[in-house]
Amino acid sequence: MEIRDVQFIRGVTGSEGLPEVDRPTVAFFGRSNVGKSSVINALVRRKDMARSSSRPGRTTEVNYFSVNDSWYLADTPGYGYARLSKVFMEKIAKHLSWYAGAPEVTLRLAVVVIDAEIGLQDADRETIAVLQDAGRTVLILGNKSDKGRRNDISNHIREAEREFPDCRVIRYSAKTGEGRSDLLGAISDVIG
Repeated sequence: MEIRDVQFIRGVTGSEGLPEVDRPTVAFFGRSNVGKSSVINALVRRKDMARSSSRPGRTTEVNYFSVNDSWYLADTPGYGYARLSKVFMEKIAKHLSWYAGAPEVTLRLAVVVIDAEIGLQDADRETIAVLQDAGRTVLILGNKSDKGRRNDISNHIREAEREFPDCRVIRYSAKTGEGRSDLLGAISDVIG
């Protein structure tokens, strides 16, 4: 699959703002500061489509993009940032839980971005569990595979595969492009 055209549609905070359900959605989930924006930008080969911030927790909406006028890419708010207020973290968790289970969301693939350098965190496990409980197909993307010790990264990838045998796990580097073709292939498989 080649990504030729990407257009921002809108930011969504509830069902009433969802775009038309005329096409499948691939949504990206991940902890704040895991590099989710970099993953998305590398995937679509645009430097600033998904915006990152030096202040974690800034994104509070699910941002929808139309890709090739045939599927939606959804960028969800980052979760699990300890310096945010408990009330704000609970609000984001509730929003993501709604989004994961909403029948009006045409979510074909939930990509959970983890930091391959440090491995799965409890917040990642909780997000994967919520998505699986909602019957969503989950792909775990081990970002930052170009950093740290190669052996540690391999161990973290294997740990994710063992812990979640029903999920495909892909090694990924937004910096080098490692895993991009695998991710595009997985997306292509689910969007038809």
